Amino acid sequence: MKLPATVDSLDEVDLGNRELHLAIGMFDGVHLGHQAVIEAAVHSARRAGEVSGVLTFTPHPSRILHPSDSKRLLMEPGVKSHLLHEFGVGLVISQRFTHEFAQIDAEAFVDTLCRELKSLRAIYVGQNYRFGRGRRGDIALLLREARKREIGVFSVDQIEHNGQRISSTRIRESLEVGEIEQVNILLGYNYFTQGRVVAGRKFGRELGFPTLNVPWNPELKPRYGVYLVEAVSAATNTRLPGVANYGVRPTVGDSSQPVLEVHLLQRSAPWGRDDEVKIEWLSFLRDERKFSDLEALRTQIEQDRVRAQAHFRTVPRRTGQ
Repeated sequence: MKLPATVDSLDEVDLGNRELHLAIGMFDGVHLGHQAVIEAAVHSARRAGEVSGVLTFTPHPSRILHPSDSKRLLMEPGVKSHLLHEFGVGLVISQRFTHEFAQIDAEAFVDTLCRELKSLRAIYVGQNYRFGRGRRGDIALLLREARKREIGVFSVDQIEHNGQRISSTRIRESLEVGEIEQVNILLGYNYFTQGRVVAGRKFGRELGFPTLNVPWNPELKPRYGVYLVEAVSAATNTRLPGVANYGVRPTVGDSSQPVLEVHLLQRSAPWGRDDEVKIEWLSFLRDERKFSDLEALRTQIEQDRVRAQAHFRTVPRRTGQ
């Protein structure tokens, strides 16, 4: 198997004689707590000259176990896999989580892993990791079952910020209220949107503020409003500051679904339609609201632009990623 790689099932893995150091978890958002577990697996694998892997699941288990109260994902599976590879993971297993998979007994879970992953050498999990039918399995059970098969188990202590555990739930709550700076602290990197620029109605250009329009429909939607952002070119890694509006554009009333529009502070934008860009969200400026007329909207956008320029003048900028 050529690495780095992403597969959709445990039974697709064939590493030959190469041993596998496997981190297990949902890892939605790949935040600092997740990174501690993943880095342990990556470091051990590199030191031994073997393969680091992540076993994650799609859809979120809550979609199967609690469909009326399921978690909305911070990150699409494909984006998560790409990010995991950026963190040094050689193999991502995005296992389909089904009713049948949920019925595997905790004691049988390690058997299942060993049967499908014949080169499994060690398992890496968070301190509070639970597994198996009814979430009955815990670290003690995992240790007992893995020891029988000479599989190592490493549990990583939880990571806290300001006395509270870093969790995907905490990040979701912060994102929904626009606390994007808090989100970025907990993630350990800037929250981002990635996609290709598409043609819009050129409404921003008519107002004097041309925008990049990036299609994006996340499960968990951030608070509607105006944000300070940096746009990064996928082709050149060029990084430019800007102001983004995320919402339904109530003043013009033409969006049934929220849209992301990015106005770059550099007047002559070097990118356009079909270019792939990454939008990093930095700070929340204000809520989206409906203005009395287009002139009032234009005045507010100019004020947003001035605030953004003042911010980026005082904050050191990176030229690359």
